[in-house]
Amino acid sequence: MPDSLLNIGLKQIRKLVPVQNEIQLEDDFFIMDVKYSDNLQFLKYPCRSDAYIAIFCKSGELNVEINLRSYKVVKGTLFIGTPGNIIKINRLGNEGDNGFEFIVVAISKEYLSSISFDFKKIFDDRLKLLTEPCVQLDDRNIAFCSKYLDLIGVILSSDVPNKREAVGSLIASLFYVLGGLMEKSAARRTPELPGAAVNTRVKLIFEHFMALVTEHHTSERNMAFYASHLGLTPKYLSKLIKQVSGRSAPDWIDSFVILEAKNMLKYTDDSIKEIVFKLHFPNPSVFYKFFKAHTEIDRKSTRLNSSHLKLSRMPSSA
Repeated sequence: MPDSLLNIGLKQIRKLVPVQNEIQLEDDFFIMDVKYSDNLQFLKYPCRSDAYIAIFCKSGELNVEINLRSYKVVKGTLFIGTPGNIIKINRLGNEGDNGFEFIVVAISKEYLSSISFDFKKIFDDRLKLLTEPCVQLDDRNIAFCSKYLDLIGVILSSDVPNKREAVGSLIASLFYVLGGLMEKSAARRTPELPGAAVNTRVKLIFEHFMALVTEHHTSERNMAFYASHLGLTPKYLSKLIKQVSGRSAPDWIDSFVILEAKNMLKYTDDSIKEIVFKLHFPNPSVFYKFFKAHTEIDRKSTRLNSSHLKLSRMPSSA
């Protein structure tokens, strides 16, 4: 299998991952108990999913790359991924070790949006899951969260009415708990975010801005576009984003574009011209100057380094 990006949905995940036990709700939600198998080798290739995915490590360890950043996952680690994240497992512990086991919980965007539950509000803002997607749970919290999953399993395996609604309520409740645990964990490890004291309205503007950037960064880099969608002037919007996150709005937009470009360079066979076209740059020269201004050559990564070399050979003018 080539080292290229795999776009996979919930149905494909269920087909590709070898499971010990599985509980599902149609094609919108499932819980899988997964043990090490040679069939898991596909996870070593970058995957982008359109679902919300929680991975809990029961035993063993793995090294996960999320949007080109590496995280060590050991027993008790919980990782939460949002739609669009690119996930790649660099190391599956001691391969062939039957002690490696984890639980996967996956929820479709459509199902989550139908639940009376505000995912964005629970996790305060997209900033937390962008910077701190993993949390280490102690035995008490592991047992507590396991009870939720057990109860969901009991409901789905029974013939009680209103399963969808009942499971949805439990999922919402579970995420309230997980959001609190991740916030508590982040507070212990990192200083207070610049936006911790700002009001709810400003945080809501930031969340809407981040949602727009997530959706439109490949085609829109102009602040005026995002400001007009939020009914604000570009200058005022940039001030609010800086107040909440400590980073300027253009910096957020550029970071999403750079991440997308790096993913394309590393994980696809697209030519530079194709990448320039997909990211809506007017020509390769403009893309090269933008990329060079926002990145440094990663000398430890042969593949990324070769991408930079490939770019560096481009002409300086169109």
